[in-house]
Amino acid sequence: MGNLKATLGTNDFTDSKAGLCRALVAEFLGTMLLNFFGCGSVITGNVVAISLAFGLTVAAAIQGIGHVSGGHVNPAVTFGLMVIGKIPIIRGLLYVLAQSIGAIAGSGVIRALSPESMESALGVVSLSEGVTPVQGFGIEFFLAFILVLVVCGACDAAKPHSQGMAPLVIGLAVTVGHIVGVPRTGAGMNPARSLGSAVVMGAFDDHWIYWIGPILGGMAGGLVYTHAIGPAKEPEGYATVARGEKEVCQAKKASQRS
Repeated sequence: MGNLKATLGTNDFTDSKAGLCRALVAEFLGTMLLNFFGCGSVITGNVVAISLAFGLTVAAAIQGIGHVSGGHVNPAVTFGLMVIGKIPIIRGLLYVLAQSIGAIAGSGVIRALSPESMESALGVVSLSEGVTPVQGFGIEFFLAFILVLVVCGACDAAKPHSQGMAPLVIGLAVTVGHIVGVPRTGAGMNPARSLGSAVVMGAFDDHWIYWIGPILGGMAGGLVYTHAIGPAKEPEGYATVARGEKEVCQAKKASQRS
């Protein structure tokens, strides 16, 4: 019973230290800012500019709210971490709800602050001409797959030396994903972000692709990192530099004692 409660996360409702309400507000704000700045950049028509806008906004959001909620700002990330037990189920589902509402709010604000002439460029995702739904699904799957794989690697507790750069690294993963995805699917990469634009503009063509593809891709990314690659351990072959620095510090301390 204890394991079931931990998996579901029912204690979050009674434990004041869990900070569930603050975390939900943080996820709401994070996705609101993502849709405001990211979707607001679509008017530029420049794939690189749009990609950087989304990536840098994600990095900034994670830096600002990561200590409160983990800075998911994306249902694909939440589901990816949920499936490997990094976040309780109930908290995860509430995160997705908060993210979706935040994205709708962000898209609503950017539309309200834009003239009618810009309404055709407010971030509604759609398949490009010639791209089939199956191809679009595959693109969205892999965009979220690499994102969650990077999230797991950047935030691995056994790699503390990389955690300070995690927001930037994750933001760059989002940027790369958009450079590939924008010309093909509009680069949803984030179900909440896609929902926000769709609700505000009333455009839901092939909308299932932008939920099922990223969520399955995110779950696959989490599972591959956890069970195929394996979380980092001490020592790791690719962490020789960090170990070398640690050994030097230990040697200095030993010499000082002597």
